[in-house]
Amino acid sequence: MKKIVLFIFLGLISCKNSIKQQRNSGGVFGTTYSIIYDSNEDFQEEFEQIFNDINHSMSTYIPNSIISEVNNNRTIKIDSHFKRVFETSKQVFDETNGRFDPTIGAVVNAWDFGPEGKIEQLDSVKIKDLMQSVGLNKVSVEGFLITKPSATKIDFNAIAKGYGVDQIGYFLDSKNVSNYLVEIGGEIVCKGINSSKGTPWKIGIQNPNVESDIPFLNSVELNNKAMATSGTYRKYKIDENGRRYTHIIDAKTGYPSRSNILSISVIAENCMTADAYATALQTMNLEELSNFLNNHPELKVYIIFENENKELEYKSFNGF
Repeated sequence: MKKIVLFIFLGLISCKNSIKQQRNSGGVFGTTYSIIYDSNEDFQEEFEQIFNDINHSMSTYIPNSIISEVNNNRTIKIDSHFKRVFETSKQVFDETNGRFDPTIGAVVNAWDFGPEGKIEQLDSVKIKDLMQSVGLNKVSVEGFLITKPSATKIDFNAIAKGYGVDQIGYFLDSKNVSNYLVEIGGEIVCKGINSSKGTPWKIGIQNPNVESDIPFLNSVELNNKAMATSGTYRKYKIDENGRRYTHIIDAKTGYPSRSNILSISVIAENCMTADAYATALQTMNLEELSNFLNNHPELKVYIIFENENKELEYKSFNGF
């Protein structure tokens, strides 16, 4: 009997050790993705189906997507993806007093960061007019029907990548995958360990100074947590007068954020929530951000900012 038990035990170890570490990567949501997971099955087809479903629901770059139809004021039922993202968006909108607002879509377009192209000779009068349609509190969902003012445009780009990360993670959970890392455009969720090294998943915090010889300023271990980073140092435009402005539009003013915070990394229970808060916090100054995080200990945050001398400094909150 002892020999049989020992044989079974060794057999279980052998089977466990034979699980492969899969690596899938490609392009999605206008950026890249990387998925590392322990499984003897390759789930590439399933991943692509999940991405396609999310794009059909929330891509403003697809003319017949659900969100495009909603923005064009056509009567259409939203799907479960849209509804979940709307509900989380509304929660973060309320918690941040409107700092995170997916109805900023028309203003994002005006500044040439959306699918419809910029407004020429954009001025304060035009921005004030566009801001009349902004406010997630003007939008309601009953069941799977959405009601909004005709001029209001919804844009989930600031939360969709995080949502996509979560959905891939939930799929891997459903397949009983114990160890994985899912990353889309820098938004990440990790579970278990990196089995190829036998170590925890370790994620680097990128240096905003892209010309520096030091690519990362910090790193963090993640397990059953998600992290999203919002930065103003890569995605920006320069106008005809040589002025630089960022892609993060302050939903309170309608103008690009002018915060001295260059990068914000947020750790939360899920990546959708981390993604939304990273965007909202980017529009706050240091005092506002510190006060907000004192009331939200569930969010672990690491910021990189420029001081008065244009030197990089960093600060962590809530045990990041």
